[in-house]
Amino acid sequence: MWRGRRVQPALPEQGAPSAFGRRELGFAERLVRSIRAGGPISLANYMAQVNTHYYATRNPLGADGDFITAPEISQMFGELIGLCLADLWQRAGHARAPYYVELGPGRGTLAKDALRAMEQARLAPQAHFVENSPSLRAHQSTSVAHAHFHDDVESLPTDKPLLIVANEFFDALPIAQSIRAEDGWREVMVGLSEEEAKLAPHTGERRVDARVPEAMCHAPTGSIHESCPVGATIMLTLARRIMRQGGAMLAIDYGYEGPALGDTLQAVRAHQYADPYADVGENDLTAHVDFTLLANAARQEGLAVYGPVEQGAFLERLGIGPRAQALARAQPERMVELETARQRLVAPTEMGRLFKVLCATHPDWPRPEGFA
Repeated sequence: MWRGRRVQPALPEQGAPSAFGRRELGFAERLVRSIRAGGPISLANYMAQVNTHYYATRNPLGADGDFITAPEISQMFGELIGLCLADLWQRAGHARAPYYVELGPGRGTLAKDALRAMEQARLAPQAHFVENSPSLRAHQSTSVAHAHFHDDVESLPTDKPLLIVANEFFDALPIAQSIRAEDGWREVMVGLSEEEAKLAPHTGERRVDARVPEAMCHAPTGSIHESCPVGATIMLTLARRIMRQGGAMLAIDYGYEGPALGDTLQAVRAHQYADPYADVGENDLTAHVDFTLLANAARQEGLAVYGPVEQGAFLERLGIGPRAQALARAQPERMVELETARQRLVAPTEMGRLFKVLCATHPDWPRPEGFA
């Protein structure tokens, strides 16, 4: 199952006995105790802590993990991303190879396929990965042997243009939620449930009216507005780099064009939707991406912005149909598998409509392929 929808509950795990006979507290219990002692924390703080623990302690991708992403469905996805960037680079008229940068590259599958396709197009950029998880770094090193790792975008190289890919990266960043109360907008916090047995969302005391767009400030009581300050900051930082160094960025994720109202926080475990406040640290927490926020951040720094367009339309324009046919001719026994994968990536009822693609480029660069 790929990430993108939602639902139901379970209960937090307890710690296990330590080698000294005392029970060692697990992540969930430590967090519960911290909240019991210090009071509720913001949803953004909760999501940051949970996802940091989650990604640091496992490989969540694939059939044996919690979810699957587009590059894991088919090599065609990464190949087309690589060719799209190589084509853009060639039409920009630059002689020196750029850097290939991927944010949160999973197991390195997309990068491996994209770099292979780029090489066939006579472009061999050095790979740079922004990744904090030791577990995932190990997988990425196997997929792309000489990749350079970074803890954050600030340490990316500054001497060449950047070709940046962020596939299902922004959805895992911490979000802030505001809820409309009788007297205005208040921050959504995470505290203990009434039984104090598990965590649950609460309406906080702090007023956050300034966070909500003016057009939505008089929404009905109970309405939820989401924002992702961390995502906006990362986009601004990378946009400044692209303006100085040249380059382009593709952001691919499930999301919407804001501003909008609604609670999109969700949890996934073992390819099933779960309760975001249960089994703390054992579920993947994500939220839908506001592409308008990302686009505005890029434009603010002077970049040209294209899209967002639906993933299905984007891949069809890049030639996923002919690519699937070519692979099927070379390996006829894979024909059904390839067509099934293509449908998962492009069909409106699968990933084709919910997932969207945004491209931001240096203003002197040409229009990228895949955007009408």
